[in-house]
Amino acid sequence: MKILLIGSGGREHALAWRLCKDDPKIQLFTAPGNAGTGQLGTNLPIQAVDLDGLIAWATKEKPDLTIVGPEAPLCAGVVDRFEKAGLPIFGPNGAAARLEGSKVFTKNFLLKYALPTAPGAGFTDSLSAYAYSQKHGKYPQVLKADGLAAGKGVIIAENPMEASQTIDRIMDQRIFGEAGRALLIEEFLPGREMSVHVLTDGISHVILPIAQDHKRLGEEDTGLNTGGMGAYAPAPFATEQLQAQISSDVVKPVLEALRKEGIDFRGILYIGLIWTKEGPRILEFNVWGGDPETQVLLPLIDTPLIEIFQAIREQRLGQLKMRLNSNHAVTIVVAAAGYPGTPETGTPIEGLDLELAGTCVFHGGTKQEGKRVVVQGGRVLSVTAWASDLATARDRAYQRVAKIHFAGNQFRRDIAARLTLEPTQ
Repeated sequence: MKILLIGSGGREHALAWRLCKDDPKIQLFTAPGNAGTGQLGTNLPIQAVDLDGLIAWATKEKPDLTIVGPEAPLCAGVVDRFEKAGLPIFGPNGAAARLEGSKVFTKNFLLKYALPTAPGAGFTDSLSAYAYSQKHGKYPQVLKADGLAAGKGVIIAENPMEASQTIDRIMDQRIFGEAGRALLIEEFLPGREMSVHVLTDGISHVILPIAQDHKRLGEEDTGLNTGGMGAYAPAPFATEQLQAQISSDVVKPVLEALRKEGIDFRGILYIGLIWTKEGPRILEFNVWGGDPETQVLLPLIDTPLIEIFQAIREQRLGQLKMRLNSNHAVTIVVAAAGYPGTPETGTPIEGLDLELAGTCVFHGGTKQEGKRVVVQGGRVLSVTAWASDLATARDRAYQRVAKIHFAGNQFRRDIAARLTLEPTQ
């Protein structure tokens, strides 16, 4: 089977790794890929957002399936373009991808169908945003750049001055670029955040083990927001009862609302939830698996990925017998010096060849230079371990991290350390 995988991050390397485990004879091409995907197949000199280049290559080479990883090409309509050209592709179409591409669109969608979420409003000019923020008068406030900002476009303002400064930085100074053309302001909800990944063909759905992400740069959830510094799954508080409530109170109503909107969502819907004292509330949607959540979920799935993806594409997910194992998994992200600001690149990475059973190192911001692998981006590596219990998986992950060295590397030392049996703690 010939597969085209679009993307270059840790999520895409994890997908490549799993595809090759499912079928060692697979012909894998990754556009543009990284040093890790290059060891599993062929990296192509085509950027993930170069839709014309991707279409041209796929038209010529005719892959059996194209799999889209990053959100940017999905929001740019890569699925629509491929389907129009008669090329098989896995991922949600452009209309469905708006759930991630515009936070204002998503908030309006949630409010329209009375789905559980925080009160909020969207703005296209900073003066209206200032007025709403001051009139709202309740802090903290959550301010979100409307468009794609690599997971960094959310700022929590603790007081009116911070809110005003944030509005100026996002909308007027454009610190997140065009993502800041519009702004969402919403009420801050205290509670426990969780990552819910839903396989859906638009009709049926399967909830994967609930993961816990760690978004802040520093221990004890301090420092700047990042794309994610680590994750673990399944979360100990994710009981069968809790998952059943998420299915009935969140997932089913969301899918029903999407159908009412005429949105045919086929793929993986990531629902960022916060569990409050009043129950689950929707914070955000992503239209593919999270990064680093994908890295902890793949070792927990026994069903081959291609079988899952084809069942979703053909709207027969309800007939597929999904097989999950009872393992636990932990991922530690090792980031470059300077991240989440401007990362220091070009630094050689050592220790990648030192293997440890029950672990895998997924490349993100890496590049192959001759025989060396060097730092190419902010979140450089995702070190994942799995075991029959969470404590062993965590120990293995940190043992593997200890074998990796490059100048200025940074990682959190408390991933999967704060384990509770209650979702609101």
